Amino acid sequence: MRSRFFSEAVREKAISAADPRPGELAADIGCGTGFMTEGLIERGLKVIAVDESQAMLTEMRSKLSGIEGVEYRHGESERLPIQDQSLDYAFANMYLHHVESPLAAIMEMARALKPGGKLIITDLDEHSFEFLKREHHDRWMGFKRESIRGWFEDAGLKNVSLGCFGENCCAASSCGGERASISIFVASGMK
Repeated sequence: MRSRFFSEAVREKAISAADPRPGELAADIGCGTGFMTEGLIERGLKVIAVDESQAMLTEMRSKLSGIEGVEYRHGESERLPIQDQSLDYAFANMYLHHVESPLAAIMEMARALKPGGKLIITDLDEHSFEFLKREHHDRWMGFKRESIRGWFEDAGLKNVSLGCFGENCCAASSCGGERASISIFVASGMK
């Protein structure tokens, strides 16, 4: 299903922005069925996969059956089931536009980072496609990059970087009358 919306290049570019080393610990926040986790495991990282949907975690367990190095945890954006200062990396791919409070979610991810740890978020630039709220249950219609930068800084992150890597998220409305193609940004910051 994910491949209908965006390519694997999104994952590759997000992971490249982190420049992770094998053996380190990453979290995949809002992991869904494990798109980001798969890429992290391939690079030799240990992963804590967190989602608020038990159904998604069950699907992911089935999909990644037999793969070691993944812990599955049920949790919400404002109360992640991760200890303070325990992560080398926190990744959130296409997650932020689904949470109630993006700033609270960013602060919670930053809380779990070790000093020197990195937060990497990929999400949608601001857009005007209302059908995504109705049909995909998006809470936010993308984000202004200045807002993301401010939230990272409010969470105490430094060396904040935002950019576009030439990838779009594409979707069609259920009736086929509307099509969206929205640029995807990558934001990173260090604790």
